[in-house]
Amino acid sequence: MKIINRILIAPIAVLQLICSSSKVVGQNAHTSSKNKKIEVYTTAENTNLRLSLSNNLISKPTLKQTNSTVSIQLDINKTDQTFLGIGGAITDASAEVFARLSPKKQQEFLTAYYNKNKGIGYSLARTNIHSCDFSSDSYTYVQEGDKDLKTFNIDHDRKYRIPLIKKAIETAGGKLTLFVSPWSPPAFMKDNNDILHGGVLLPEFAQSWANYYAKFIKAYEKEGIPVWGLTIQNEPMAKQRWESCIYTPEAERDFLKNFLGPTLEKEGLGDKKVIIWDHNRGDMLTTRANLVFSDPEVSKYAWGIGFHWYETWNGGTPKFESVGEVHKAFPDKNLIFTEGCIEKFDATKFQFWGNAERYGLNMINDFNNGTVAWTDWNILLDQNGGPNHVGNFCFAPIHADTTKDELIYTPMYYYIGHLSKFIRPGAKRIIQTISDKNLISTSFKNSDDKIITVVMNQSDKEIVYTVINHDLQNTITIPAHAMQTIVY
Repeated sequence: MKIINRILIAPIAVLQLICSSSKVVGQNAHTSSKNKKIEVYTTAENTNLRLSLSNNLISKPTLKQTNSTVSIQLDINKTDQTFLGIGGAITDASAEVFARLSPKKQQEFLTAYYNKNKGIGYSLARTNIHSCDFSSDSYTYVQEGDKDLKTFNIDHDRKYRIPLIKKAIETAGGKLTLFVSPWSPPAFMKDNNDILHGGVLLPEFAQSWANYYAKFIKAYEKEGIPVWGLTIQNEPMAKQRWESCIYTPEAERDFLKNFLGPTLEKEGLGDKKVIIWDHNRGDMLTTRANLVFSDPEVSKYAWGIGFHWYETWNGGTPKFESVGEVHKAFPDKNLIFTEGCIEKFDATKFQFWGNAERYGLNMINDFNNGTVAWTDWNILLDQNGGPNHVGNFCFAPIHADTTKDELIYTPMYYYIGHLSKFIRPGAKRIIQTISDKNLISTSFKNSDDKIITVVMNQSDKEIVYTVINHDLQNTITIPAHAMQTIVY
């Protein structure tokens, strides 16, 4: 318990800091480039900087480029994908932990994530269709064996999850792009008669399962929760000890083509965005994309393809190149990061900086390879990394110590915020070049013409770099192990 006490960050002070910083952003959106002022926000290890306004790190004009060894060159006339949003999953676990907080802490939490001025401005969310591993138990919305779905109801979700989603939408200003994902059909619809441990959807239940998605979407929308889109299956090539179901590439294609796509259209839900794959980067990402997007009869139902970051589980490196390959091959389709988290929870590592840098590395590279949206896993977990009904405990950007009614803000929260707070839905990614591999960076132009450049330094030394945007040049110092956002 001493460890937890030591790593708690004063939440009110954090939110006040973010709030005061946000007031400065965007004051110079319409000034000419020669006179344009910039704002720099920094989060750095071994400092008190947490999304902090830090203009003292900008060199004076007379010192411009004097010590700079790195340049980031923006070409604002060359843009790529349109940004959809950044957010996290509102799971049963997150909702159950949220419900155990005091009203004051609940409001602090909602503000921290969903208020774009006082918090980090999440604009995207994912939630599970009945249970997943981050539920306290396994459940479905129908009685076992009810093929016709006559017993379908979402009463389970009304206790914790639906109230939290509604509060998140309200805090986000009344709009939150929400997509939904199933982890498994009900047991009776699968060949292993088990909601857990993989298995496959039985052909005789394909239409019933397609109807299930439509009923879920309509039930949530009846509750006042708009559903923007859905994935077909979470991790369709993973046999897990929790809720899971296997789809070969052909099985997923055929289910979308013959059942799910037509059913959504028939039920008046043809505008919902269908996301295929929803599993890791790598060869299978390109395989699924090629199979579905090259077939006009099924491609018409698919908005895009989703992916996770767990391809590194066996010690390999992130396969960012596969994201870029799909973007290049199918520029009219969309890439969305649908899940990632730091696995293997360890309460001594709430403030481990490497966890934040994993987020920064993945987010920047995914966006630079054409990704339009990025979704973290659980938005909130307890002091033990749960609840989770199979013991698969993980990290979240914010944890709650429910024994003390306290929130624990990890460095991951701030690193995500360097993008989610400043890059807003509708932004266009700007093509840029960087002269040194010690830094990584991405840039976007918001719809109000503000330019956002995010820079990450993973090295042990501070680095002086120059951002060049035609006739506008600014030289900035980034501390060791830091993330910066430049707004101009």
